[in-house]
Parts: sequence; structure tokens; C-alpha cells
Amino acid sequence: MKALYSIGLVLLFAACNSNVQPPDKLAQLFNGELEIIDLTHSINDSSPFWPSGNDKNPFSYNAIARQPSGASSLGSYSTVEHYGTHLDAPIHFADNTASVDEIDTKDFFAPLAVIDVRKQCEADSDYRLSVQDIKNWESKHGELPEGAVVLMSTGWSEKWGDMAAYRNQDEDGKMHFPGFSVEVNTFLVNERNIKGIGIDNLSIDYGLSSGFEAHGITNGAGKYHLENVANLHTVPEAGAYLIVAPIKIEGGSGGQVRIFALIP
Repeated sequence: MKALYSIGLVLLFAACNSNVQPPDKLAQLFNGELEIIDLTHSINDSSPFWPSGNDKNPFSYNAIARQPSGASSLGSYSTVEHYGTHLDAPIHFADNTASVDEIDTKDFFAPLAVIDVRKQCEADSDYRLSVQDIKNWESKHGELPEGAVVLMSTGWSEKWGDMAAYRNQDEDGKMHFPGFSVEVNTFLVNERNIKGIGIDNLSIDYGLSSGFEAHGITNGAGKYHLENVANLHTVPEAGAYLIVAPIKIEGGSGGQVRIFALIP
């Protein structure tokens, strides 16, 4: 709320004094000069989801009232918090940390760093992001920006329409998709002042993980995760800004989220 309050004060002051202009980036946004990329998948009852015992899709939508055309004018839906493009609040994997409604609002506005490892993931579906991948990014773009959100681009979002390809399960039912490593999460928490991390597949831990250790490190440090992010292949590696807008469930361990990348 502090960030929105500050923006409001700037705009009010500008309106009262024609010689004062809003900050450049804010003016560009309001003037339509920034490209806005939606990093969110639309969800329905055929969207990929984490396998469960009966493997029944946990999403349902029912139209309560309809327009003459048949389009829903009022509907109800139900799902689990961690379905579709969603946010893991720190409480998801770390007790005595913030639930989704308790995350500081300013943490939802951040510089965006996209670590593009699509080639590595194409060669190895079990690929895990390494500290060297971060160093390679920094050799091109400089050190990660203060308070950045680091998103891992694996190419998996392009499989979104194919449940089998997205899960990539072997004959034993084990999933194979890339993720963050314990080492890189430890580095990002201890050596870089990030706000969160994210990935364009089902989990920030790779598919074969059984203990979800990478979750524990970043959630344990009070950082949030973004999972099932869309369209990362369309966003530049550096220079963009991120707006994260999760559903505000009181006490929630996470929830569906709308994510926008702003491209200068």
C-alpha cells in the first residue's frame, strides 16, 4: 500500500503544479509507451496440474447466470491455491513466515531478471539452474538488480496445452522437468538481495525432487515463488519490470496470480 500511496501523492502533486511531471517510467506507462506482456496462463478444467492420488482436475467453473448469447454473466469456481499461474507464499514451505495476504506490497513491484536456459533444458529435462548460470547472466548484464525477481526460462510454457508433455512422466510416473538447484537458491538468498524467484513449469524444484529442498531455502528466507509463468520467451533477459498481483486469501499459502512484465 505504501508504494501505491506514494504514486498517488506524486500524481496529485503533478496535477496541482503543471511544472512538475510524474517520474518518466510512470508517465510512459500511463501514456501507453511501455510494452506490457502478460505472463499469466488462462486457466480452465484442462490446464496442467500437479498429479494427485486420483488425478482428478481440481478446477471447476459453473455458470450461475448467462447472457442471451450464452456467455456467463455470473459464475462460481473452485480450485486449489497452487493451480495455474500462481504464487507460493513463504508459509507454503516455512512455518512462522508470511501468508499470501501478509507479503509486503512493495515486494510485488520489482526489476525482472530472466535467466534463459532453454537450450540446456532441451538437452536435459532434469536440468537445474546453477550459480554459474547466474554469473553468466551477470557477465552480460551486470550484477542482479537490487530487489529483483529472478525468473528461469526453460521453454516449458510452450508445452502448456499438452498435459503429458508438460508433466513429462516416465513409466514409473516420475516427472521430468527443470528447476532451481539448492546451490543457486542459497546463493540468491545469501549473496543477492532478491524478492522472489519463478519458473515457467509446475515447480521451482525440478520434477524428480522428493524433498523440495529448493522451496525450503527461498520460502524459508521469506521469499515468494511464481510457478507456471507464461510467455517468458518473449521477455528480454534484462531491463524489464515486474508487477505481481496475487489473489489475497487471508492466511493462504499462495494463490492464483496475474503477472505483468513492463518493457521499456
